[in-house]
Amino acid sequence: MESHFATVWESIADAVPDEPAIIQGDRRVSWDQFEDRAARLATHLSVAGIGHGCKVGLFLYNSIEYLEGYFAALKIRATPFNVNYRYLDNELLYLFDNADAQAVVVHASLASRLVSIIDQLPQLRTILVVADEGIVDTSLGVPYETAIMTNTPAPRIERDPTDATMTYTGGTTGMPKGVVSKIGPAVNGLMQTVPPLLGHAPFSDPAHCVNVGLALREQGRPFTALPAPPLMHATGLAIGAIPALTFGGRVVLLEHRGLDVDELWDAVERERVNAITVVGDPFARPMLRALDAQPRTLDFVTAISSSGAMFSTEIKTGLLGHMRQAMVIDLIASTEGGMGMSLSTYDNPAPTGRFVPGPGVIVVNEHDEPIVAGSGEIGFVAVPGGADGYYKDEEKTSKTFRLINGERYTIPGDFATLEADGSIMLLGRGSQCINTGGEKVFPEEVEEVIKTHPNVDDCLIFGVSDDRFGQRVVGVVSLRPDRVATNDELVAHCKTLVASYKAPRQLVQVAVVPRTAAGKADYRTAKELFEISFTA
Repeated sequence: MESHFATVWESIADAVPDEPAIIQGDRRVSWDQFEDRAARLATHLSVAGIGHGCKVGLFLYNSIEYLEGYFAALKIRATPFNVNYRYLDNELLYLFDNADAQAVVVHASLASRLVSIIDQLPQLRTILVVADEGIVDTSLGVPYETAIMTNTPAPRIERDPTDATMTYTGGTTGMPKGVVSKIGPAVNGLMQTVPPLLGHAPFSDPAHCVNVGLALREQGRPFTALPAPPLMHATGLAIGAIPALTFGGRVVLLEHRGLDVDELWDAVERERVNAITVVGDPFARPMLRALDAQPRTLDFVTAISSSGAMFSTEIKTGLLGHMRQAMVIDLIASTEGGMGMSLSTYDNPAPTGRFVPGPGVIVVNEHDEPIVAGSGEIGFVAVPGGADGYYKDEEKTSKTFRLINGERYTIPGDFATLEADGSIMLLGRGSQCINTGGEKVFPEEVEEVIKTHPNVDDCLIFGVSDDRFGQRVVGVVSLRPDRVATNDELVAHCKTLVASYKAPRQLVQVAVVPRTAAGKADYRTAKELFEISFTA
């Protein structure tokens, strides 16, 4: 069997046709239905001229249709890509044009955003519109369910592990970039890393994915995953949904288009979810508050996985106090490649920001020379292999994916130190590093320190221009409900834990610290809130 998600998922549909594959509220799609509906969509795409290498955009909220559309594209060896549902006209035009989009699957409530740009997308061949929120206007394209009902299933074909997917990063600076990745290495990576977490040995034959799934079902614990973040981001799709599907499990999706922690815990209990995916503290803090207020029986949860934001030790420990049998898998990863992980249990929580590097991962200086463990030197995390590159951006590709001593490495831009014991201490993304008076300050380090104050709920730290120091450290902070703290108190607290030059010179208290739908820091909006406060 080739290392290809579509081929593996087809084999699972044959093995457990009546078992649920995707659940969202009252909707339940069996594996047989999942495969059949995706195959009918694949026929529609093929008739429209979509084939190997063609780009299929998924402009959707979390939904069963998102995973069906992804599967359909893979079936015909097309390249699916994510579309941020927060983007507006100019951003969407850039994205679809940059991706060379030839097909789009879109929720009806989002379709109106395409009206003003569709004439500028000459390559676009078909639009599939998913009805939602009572909106049934499909004037821009073919109704999604009509495409399913009026087409026969596409025949199964041979595929190649070099077939690709494309994931657009949010872009901390500039416009987002499409990260192109081969499917084969992604399947192979899951076969090496996931089985040990499920009590099985790693393997290299994709045919064994079915066997693992069957064994878990026989033991009464099918791989049941709930990705809390949006599927449009890699954490939700690649960490939350795809592993469960690849090992014959089921994916539970939330109905609300935003984090509703009560809905989340209700779904976890109802469907006996054993694997929850979050984005660090922005998701985990409110989840913990809800459990503290209303404890639940969660003895079936075995793992909470996270990536994309710092996941502090105290929040991990708090969650594990409600699920002492579980572990927290904190991944240091980017769309470009995985760098390492830390494992926390109730009795042995991992320190915030410290990770065990993946095989072959190193930390290099600005000259691409490996730094010495325990030296305290700050460098960049470098991952062997990684993604293929950025779509239609050779300059950015050459900077991020480069040869070191004859081996290809991916360097996404994460600053870190290599500790004496071989672990990596993550400091933050280089693009957000603050240079104040010649000293480097990493926002995430300061954010985590401020969040240790008992009255703080969330915080973002960033630099603003300063005539004397070049940049000065400032930030926005939100407090926990019914708690009070002055900015001077918070700065003083910070100075007891880090060097004084790292402490913010100014703070602005806001009701909610701005973050994206995936829980990642929205530094641009945070800076706007800060500036408004000082110019009002």
